[in-house]
Amino acid sequence: MIILGIETSCDETAAAVVTSDKRILSNIVSSQLKEHTPFGGVVPEIAARSHLHHIDFIVEKALKDASVSLQDLDGIAATGGPGLIGGVIVGVMMAKGMAMATNLPFLPINHLEAHALTVRLTHAVEFPYLLLLVSGGHCQFLIAEDVGKYTYLGGTLDDALGECLDKTARLLGQPYPGGPFIERMALRGNPHAFAFPHPLKGQKGCSFSFSGLKTAARKVILEHNTGSLPFCEDFCASFQKVIGEILQDRCRHALAVALEKFPSLKTLVVAGGVAANQYFKAQLTLCAREKEVDVVSPPIDLCTDNGAMIAWAGVEWLKKGARGDLDFAPRPRWPLAEKD
Repeated sequence: MIILGIETSCDETAAAVVTSDKRILSNIVSSQLKEHTPFGGVVPEIAARSHLHHIDFIVEKALKDASVSLQDLDGIAATGGPGLIGGVIVGVMMAKGMAMATNLPFLPINHLEAHALTVRLTHAVEFPYLLLLVSGGHCQFLIAEDVGKYTYLGGTLDDALGECLDKTARLLGQPYPGGPFIERMALRGNPHAFAFPHPLKGQKGCSFSFSGLKTAARKVILEHNTGSLPFCEDFCASFQKVIGEILQDRCRHALAVALEKFPSLKTLVVAGGVAANQYFKAQLTLCAREKEVDVVSPPIDLCTDNGAMIAWAGVEWLKKGARGDLDFAPRPRWPLAEKD
């Protein structure tokens, strides 16, 4: 089985060809980073126009690099949401047009589920598993019970972690995205230099809150920032340390809930762009070991948005006999599981 996957939910125009035996034949990603950096974040209209400009070339290159033609495909998958609606429309319409012209199955994919399932492309992970989906727009715990079956345990009450990292880095004068900069600076800093609050620490449930932490970070920067490299390194090390402690605290609660429901559960999957942060993954690994649970993440290049994750989700759904309707409407919001 060979699936073409198209991803256009935010600021990467991507396409990939993936097989049901877990071979990534091609994975092409065109980043819009330079276009959005001057604005400190993603501008939806600019993103949509860029997707429209690049989509034909990216899809053509993905097929060429994979050495396959449209006639070799078994299905065409595209992000159907959630995401910036202009970009989602571009990808969905491209996939619909190709599916209609070739009479191939069209598979609208939930972008969040694609992140959730990527680890099954790269690792031998079986259901059920606990999922921490953490990115610039999402921060939530779910139990992945099967393809299309997820139980929501809790999520952020305000800001996503990736957003918190990006906006804090911007206060330090750094361009978007800010997460990699904070991780890099933290390697050389003193993690005990500054004290930050631990929102929701010790409280029941699996919710997160980062708005208060972001406000506290702003106060420290305004009071202590000298513009020196040592300050920046110490600040980032301290800021990253407290986030690691928050993730550990929330993870303990989520593991308790998940293991009560599924005592045989053995895996915590960390997915989404922030999963590329190796410090956070190390802290979660220490926490999970307490319950003899393994922590698994996709390779760094598959943590951020890409076409391979969409194609693999298409494989998973096509194996179940799914086939999307050509009248599918792109969705700006599409939760994996409804909140209680």
